[in-house]
Amino acid sequence: MSLQTSQLNELHWLMEMLHNIDVGLVVLDKEYKVQIFNGFMENHSGLLPREVKDKSLFKLFDEIPQDWFERKAESVFLLKNKAFTIWEQRPYLFKFNSYRPVTGSSDFMYQNTTFIPLMSSTGEVSHLCLLVYDVTDNAVHKKSLGKANEELAILSQTDGLTKLFNRSHWESCLQAEYKRWIRSQHSSSLVILDIDHFKKVNDTYGHVVGDEIIRHLSNLIQNHVRETDIPGRYGSEEFVVLLPDTPLKSAYVFAERLRKAVEASITQYNDIDLKYTISMGIAEIEPVIRSHKAWIECADSALYHAKKSGRNKVNMHPKSVKS
Repeated sequence: MSLQTSQLNELHWLMEMLHNIDVGLVVLDKEYKVQIFNGFMENHSGLLPREVKDKSLFKLFDEIPQDWFERKAESVFLLKNKAFTIWEQRPYLFKFNSYRPVTGSSDFMYQNTTFIPLMSSTGEVSHLCLLVYDVTDNAVHKKSLGKANEELAILSQTDGLTKLFNRSHWESCLQAEYKRWIRSQHSSSLVILDIDHFKKVNDTYGHVVGDEIIRHLSNLIQNHVRETDIPGRYGSEEFVVLLPDTPLKSAYVFAERLRKAVEASITQYNDIDLKYTISMGIAEIEPVIRSHKAWIECADSALYHAKKSGRNKVNMHPKSVKS
């Protein structure tokens, strides 16, 4: 075999390999006209190499933002260095459908793209090579994992029965609010409430009805709080609401409105109509309260006095009097 024949065979094999690799390959001249378009690109675009030859990339694929692409490419031409784009920055360069059966949840192919400078014999960059990688499997898996982690984070913070914050997460919010108060000295109040004679309800009707009352109360709380308020389930029938930027008197207005709404409502379970009431204790943060736990104790003390004085009441923890 002659040297010329051997070289021709090697060139043929090289072109055959580039045409059939499972990576998109596009070569552009300095006017962004297509010179090479391999089989991967043909299969996913539906365009034949002869149909795209010497055609503008931006007219063939109008989803590519021309200004962005030219800025990216110009740095490659000028600096003679590679450039990259990944799917987290831009989901795709070419909007191809996803044909992966494993990742059928994706409507398009996620792509990573490498921009490679191609030099002429004089050392100048005369063409630009694009390598397009299908990373749909990895992208969808990573996005699904991220979504699952978000859902797990929400579940770890939420009480299953009421969908309010659970005690652990709510206390971390209270601690953060206390630290914010130390810096800003803004008004902020805490409400603790529980269901009057709840044990009697459970003993008479059973825990299923008791759970229905707890859900009913949690819905009423959610309907009365503001977006900035932080409600939570603190114990079995005990609830808490953190009211940021709220002085004691305003917190009392909120608590009375909620108490009256509970008193006027009826909980239904099958053919059982139930009425119940709540007692509430309120404490506003102030300098004599030295920790978020002491803040809870103040509100809990106010709740105790509300229950001791007859229940179905709102009681405010007395603020210290400045001399």
